[in-house]
Amino acid sequence: MTIRKRLSTKQRALEILVRLKRLYPDAACTLNYQTPVQLLVATILSAQCTDERVNKVTPALFKRFPDALSLATADLEELQALVRSTGFYRNKAKNIKAACSMIEEKFGGKLPKRMEELLELPGVARKTANVVLANAFGINMGVTVDTHVKRLSQRLGLTEQTDPVRIERDLMLLLPQPDWENWSIRLIYHGRAVCTARNPTCYDCKLSDLCPSAQLK
Repeated sequence: MTIRKRLSTKQRALEILVRLKRLYPDAACTLNYQTPVQLLVATILSAQCTDERVNKVTPALFKRFPDALSLATADLEELQALVRSTGFYRNKAKNIKAACSMIEEKFGGKLPKRMEELLELPGVARKTANVVLANAFGINMGVTVDTHVKRLSQRLGLTEQTDPVRIERDLMLLLPQPDWENWSIRLIYHGRAVCTARNPTCYDCKLSDLCPSAQLK
């Protein structure tokens, strides 16, 4: 009998968490930033774009527009040009400018630390808010669900949901709150290195005995 058949879903999730910590002990957010607002902007840019590409764009962007006030008053065409290579640049630039305007006008120039207030900002959904709260403020309000976390959580049999918000709810019930963000970061590392979208290397995966999908390979 495999380990996954002996353990409940919650027990498997906790064992996966332990192994991910061993596999990726130094895993951290891979976006480069110096302030909470810069992290917010970088996370908005990371939608349907790699962190590596975002990190190539943000040095020039933050040199020109380092804070919420400068971004709020930025020329939209110039902003679009600076973020163009991240894809969907028109919508991203519009949301960044609008979000920073709201930060200035409604929140006194400081990024709010409450989930409900962050969700008021244009271009900010739970994924972005979770990243910012956890990495900028050390507040774990939820589990960040990006494409890697969604794919791996489904493959590992930890959720049957397809909607990121429902996946997040399932994971929050399985994992300790202090580990919500480091779970996501480590799962993202594993998704990039081993459990890739098209050709997961199950034979070389340290989670395979806990994964129902691995038995199909």
